[in-house]
Amino acid sequence: MDYQNTLKYLYESMPMFQQIGGKAYKPGLETTHKLDEHFGYPHQQFKTIHIAGTNGKGSCSHTIAAVLQSAGYRVGLFTSPHLVDFRERIRINGEMIPEEYVVNFVADHRSFFEPLHPSFFELTTAMAFRYFADQKVDVAVIEVGMGGRLDCTNIIQPDLCIITNIGFDHMQYLGDTLPKIAKEKAGIIKEGVPVVIGRAKGHVKRVFTIKGKKVNAPVIYAQSIAPYNCMDWLSYSQSQELRERLTNIQQTLYESVEDKDENFEQNFRELCLFLNPADSMHALDKILDKRKDAIRITNGMFPCGLFMELSGIYQFENCLTILTALEELERIGYRILPKDYLNGFSDVCQLTGLMGRWQKVYSYPDIICDTGHNVDGIKYICEQLDFYQQTLKQQLHFVFGMVNDKDISSVLKLLPKNAIYYFTKASVKRALPENELLKQAEEAGLTGTAYPTVVDAVQAAKKNCLPKDLIFVGGSSFIVADLLANRDTLDLH
Repeated sequence: MDYQNTLKYLYESMPMFQQIGGKAYKPGLETTHKLDEHFGYPHQQFKTIHIAGTNGKGSCSHTIAAVLQSAGYRVGLFTSPHLVDFRERIRINGEMIPEEYVVNFVADHRSFFEPLHPSFFELTTAMAFRYFADQKVDVAVIEVGMGGRLDCTNIIQPDLCIITNIGFDHMQYLGDTLPKIAKEKAGIIKEGVPVVIGRAKGHVKRVFTIKGKKVNAPVIYAQSIAPYNCMDWLSYSQSQELRERLTNIQQTLYESVEDKDENFEQNFRELCLFLNPADSMHALDKILDKRKDAIRITNGMFPCGLFMELSGIYQFENCLTILTALEELERIGYRILPKDYLNGFSDVCQLTGLMGRWQKVYSYPDIICDTGHNVDGIKYICEQLDFYQQTLKQQLHFVFGMVNDKDISSVLKLLPKNAIYYFTKASVKRALPENELLKQAEEAGLTGTAYPTVVDAVQAAKKNCLPKDLIFVGGSSFIVADLLANRDTLDLH
C-alpha cells in the first residue's frame, strides 16, 4: 500500500475517536502493554515529559519542545489530534514522521496487531514510541490523548509530569465533576516524579496534593510564580513601538559603557551589560517579521522581555505553566539557556509546526482560527474577540461548528450576541448538522445562517464583510482542520 491507502486502512480498520467519538474510546492499558512488548519497550530508550490537562496541552507541549530543540536537544513530539496530515502527530525537531515509515510500520506489523484490535490511538502511540527510539531522540514530549490514568501514553516513566488545568470536557468518560476529572488526569503522576500543575484550586488542588503525597512526587503549582512575572498583550503596532524603544535603550547602554575604564562605576557597567536588550530584540523581530501580535513576559531573567508568538490571551496561563516546567527541567539537569527560551517562545510555530492556536491565516479582512472547543476554551476566545471589537472596532463574523458530544448549550450561551454567524459542520461523522446547530443557536439568541461546509461558510463570510472586519473560525478542532485543509480553495495565502 502507498501512504494514502495506508491511512485509509488505519482510519477504516482502527476505531478512531477523532471520527466516531465514544465507540473508539478504549480505556485500559492491556492492549498497549502487548504492543509495547512486541515493539521492544521503545519508550525506555529515551527521556520523556508527560503532559495532561483539559486545555493548553498543545500549546505547552509545542513550546516546551521548541525551547528544548533550541537548547540543542533532539526532541520527539507526540500530540493529537492532527489538523491536516496524520503525520503532524509524530515529529522530531519539527519534522513530521516520513510517509515511508508509516507505510512500512503498518505493513511490517499488521499481522501482529490486527488480532489485538487496537484503537487508532493505541496503534499511533506505539508507532510514535518506536519511531522516536529508532531515530534516537534525546527526549520526547508526550501529550495525553484523553484523561490520563487509563490513557495509553501512561506507560512511560517521565522526567516530569505536567497537568495544565482541569475543566469540563469528555465528562461521559472522565467524570461529571471537576474533582473526578482531576483524579483521572492525576493518574499520570508517578512515584517520585515531579509534577507541575498549571491551574488548580479548592477540591481540584486537593486531589493533586493528596496524589503527590501518596506517591512521594513533588507537586509544583505554576500560579506560585505569577507575582514574579509581568505579562501583557501587544498588538503588532505596539510591538513595533516597543522595538523602537528597545533600540534606543540599546544605544544608550552602549554609549554608557563605551570607552569607559574597566573600573569606572563597575556596578553600573555590569548592570548595563545585564540589561542588554539585543537578544530580546532579535526574538521580537521574528514575531514582527510574521506580522503577528505577541505576549510579553518580563521577569528577573528577562528584564527586556520574553516574547511569545502564540498571542491568544489564554496563553497567559500557559506561559506560567511552561516557565515553571522549564525551571523544573533545569533543576533536574536539563541545560537550557536564556537564549533558548527567547528562541523557542518567539518561533514555536516554525520550530514545531504548531497550527490552530489563534492563528491568523489572512489579512483584509483578518481571518483568525483557534481550536478551542469546550467551555473553558471558548470563554477565553470570547474575551479576546471582545477585546478586538472594543479596541479595533472590528465587526465580528463568526464561522462556527461543533461536534455532537460536547456541551453545546453551555458554549452557545458564551458566544457574543453582536456577531454575524455562519453555522456549519466539519467533515467528520461526529459533526453536529449545521441546521440543528442553527436551531440551538437561535434559541440562545444568536443570529446567523447555516452552510453545509466550512468552505461555503468562509466564502460567505468573506463576501459579506468589509476589509476592516474580523472573521473568526472555530468551535471545534475539526472546523479549523477543514479551514486549513482548504486554504488553496479559499485563497488564504
